[in-house]
Amino acid sequence: MKSVANLSNYSQRLPLVADSVLEFHAARLLLLFHICGRSGRIAGLTKMAKLDFFVRYPEFFRRACSALGIEIPTTTDSVEAVMVRYHYGPWDQRYYHVLAYLESRNLITVEKTGKSFNLALTKLGKNIAKELTKEQSFQELTHHMEQVNQVFGGKRGSELKNLIYEIFDKEVGQLSLQEVIE
Repeated sequence: MKSVANLSNYSQRLPLVADSVLEFHAARLLLLFHICGRSGRIAGLTKMAKLDFFVRYPEFFRRACSALGIEIPTTTDSVEAVMVRYHYGPWDQRYYHVLAYLESRNLITVEKTGKSFNLALTKLGKNIAKELTKEQSFQELTHHMEQVNQVFGGKRGSELKNLIYEIFDKEVGQLSLQEVIE
């Protein structure tokens, strides 16, 4: 994963995909905290990752809503950025890098409470997230996150993990650790 600041050394012959750019993931997580968090706060990495899963995989979100008897029209079918199956369901190994990036720029705080990490936007993080919601290029993602928040924002991380394993056993639960979720 590369930062936009380091792209001057990037070969122009190679295609640059957003999934490879650190700031792409950072912006998505800022929006996730802002839209799906409670006052910009998400209690736990599990909850963050599961909400992010439903953001990244709109078809899985649609199917989960359907399984719960909720009809939500979504505007996109494309996978935002792939995740892998990990011990507690969908996960992205880049989270640690992206969260450290956000924390080092005073955009989030990370506090450990027992075994859990509480993640929250700082004042600067909230301001930047608000600005991102106004950007045309983030409108579709913002709208989708609002839908994810409406359905799953009030659930705990363990509830979301269990729901994913229950509904998507074949697509997630039966995968080997580190296997990409398609």
